[in-house]
Amino acid sequence: MNPLKKLFKQTAIYGLATVLPRMLSFILVPVYTAVMAPGLYGKVTVIFAWFAIFNIFLAYGMETAFFRFYSKSDRKETVVSTSLISILATTALFTLFGLLFQNGFANGLDMEVRYMRYVILILALDALVIIPFAWLRANERPMRYAVIKITNVAINLGLNLFFLLLLPKIAQGGGDGFLGSMYIPNFEISYIFISMLAASGVTLIMMMKLYIKTRYVFDFDLWKRMMKYAWPVLVAGIAFTINEVFDRILLENLLPPESAESEVGKYSACYKLGLFMTLFATAFRMGIEPFFFSHAGTENPQRAYARITDYFVILGSVILLTVVVFADVLKVLFVRDEAYWEAMDIVPLIILASFFLGIYHNLSVWYKVTDKTRYGAFISVIGAIITIGINYFFIPVIGYMASAIATVLAYGSMMVLSYYLGRTRYPVPYNFRKIIFYLSISVLFSALSFYVFHRNMMVGGILLALFLGLVYKLENDKLKQIFWKRPA
Repeated sequence: MNPLKKLFKQTAIYGLATVLPRMLSFILVPVYTAVMAPGLYGKVTVIFAWFAIFNIFLAYGMETAFFRFYSKSDRKETVVSTSLISILATTALFTLFGLLFQNGFANGLDMEVRYMRYVILILALDALVIIPFAWLRANERPMRYAVIKITNVAINLGLNLFFLLLLPKIAQGGGDGFLGSMYIPNFEISYIFISMLAASGVTLIMMMKLYIKTRYVFDFDLWKRMMKYAWPVLVAGIAFTINEVFDRILLENLLPPESAESEVGKYSACYKLGLFMTLFATAFRMGIEPFFFSHAGTENPQRAYARITDYFVILGSVILLTVVVFADVLKVLFVRDEAYWEAMDIVPLIILASFFLGIYHNLSVWYKVTDKTRYGAFISVIGAIITIGINYFFIPVIGYMASAIATVLAYGSMMVLSYYLGRTRYPVPYNFRKIIFYLSISVLFSALSFYVFHRNMMVGGILLALFLGLVYKLENDKLKQIFWKRPA
């Protein structure tokens, strides 16, 4: 099969599996915003931000290190067993100390202790499936990967709907049976975490096969080499997560206390409308990472990397303009409470920031395949500094708009830095005339539609049709070669 066609096929499957868990948070926005006021929803999103940060520490770059060493090692079983033992040991230590000192952790994070217990257990369960999921991707088993991810989403979604929508109705209807007795007023956040805990537990059970069949051998020398490769990934992951979620924490702490959680809730709800670009970029990354490593030793892999980036920018430009044009339709569908719509002005900025991040991930191939992950750490740290700096100085002045602007500038800087540092260390013949052309046109049309013509659907539709026509005229033949051309 054409390698690019295979890549897009696997990306579609991984995309479904990756999109659905992220879509879960998107699908649940109407539910959460219907049953929770902006202030309570803001509290939930801040806890989710801490989830993301702790997830990075518990993974400590081992997933990326696993990919790298598994793909080039002739002792793959040893790589698997060493990785599993490492994750098992660190997760056990985290769980032990987390539960022993949960009161201190809760006070330090300004979180109720009852929520802290859920956070610790969910984080531990999620950490234990990092290597099994990486193993499925490394062995190109996207269907199995997708089934498990979809099961996780189904359980989590089903329980959320049951606890937050159905159970209160049963209780209000005078239900005095078992289901009626399960309902606890003002227990929404705990119900959310119970749903996550159940889904994560089932996921681990479905992934236990790798733990059971592995012959455990711990290669200390291999582990040291993996950790040497992984620590820059950990630093990059921390910095990246700061870019992605730390703005919620800063908003909560830098805005006036009486309005902070409400403002965080509005910002977070409208931020979700940028998820369409995030989903596309994440799905694409899930497909290209194994592709990058498996094709690094082929003849002239840089040419394939450049073509992949071209197609990513073309498709991403279409998604950017489409979401911006239909933003008002999407807000009615997914953020139904008008109290949240005040933050709609951040939407184009968040979508553009996610687009920059996706381009950055494509450009980052140079330091991943050359084992120079320290550059990834450096680039992400620069982005984190920009994020923290702009948020710290400007949130008190312009509120959550500072967070949106910081996100665009951070990811844009990372994108530019990655290209600049990689052009001499691992030259890839990117077609920057094409990339800049499509990116500029989509950004221009988006700005006109959203800010100049004030989200007028007719004007936006015309601009979108013009852009789609342009893409069809210039790229029709090339896209057909990937998606429809059959092998001879």
